[in-house]
Amino acid sequence: MALYTDTVMDHFLNPRNVGSMEDADGVGEVGNAKCGDIMKMYVKIKDNVIEDVRFETFGCGSAIASSSMATELIKGKTIEEALAVTNKDVVNALGGLPAIKLHCSVLAEEALKTAIKDYYDKNGIEYDHTQFPDCDACEHGCHMV
Repeated sequence: MALYTDTVMDHFLNPRNVGSMEDADGVGEVGNAKCGDIMKMYVKIKDNVIEDVRFETFGCGSAIASSSMATELIKGKTIEEALAVTNKDVVNALGGLPAIKLHCSVLAEEALKTAIKDYYDKNGIEYDHTQFPDCDACEHGCHMV
């Protein structure tokens, strides 16, 4: 059995929505001290819909694939639908990840939620703080960069 699925390899070799976004409405950046992966996610929101999303990831193939898939899962969705996307959704859409690489999908979820939180903060929109990662208290060793 192959270590990575064809879908993981495709998103690693041909990542979707990669790059920065100058006029982003929200930006989320997270990192994992254990493995050195850093993800930055940018969202453009119009009428409560994620109109565009981009990412920049410094990390392994699983981190790049997870970032790419996360952007595909939330593009065109409402903010509420995007907030409902979990790391398990990312893993399932990729067809699985090795157990040692599951933290990459967690980072992808945290990056997208942190970008939405940034959008809320910049626009003075009230929100339920429990919907967003508390990176300082996370047992995954994550921290906001």
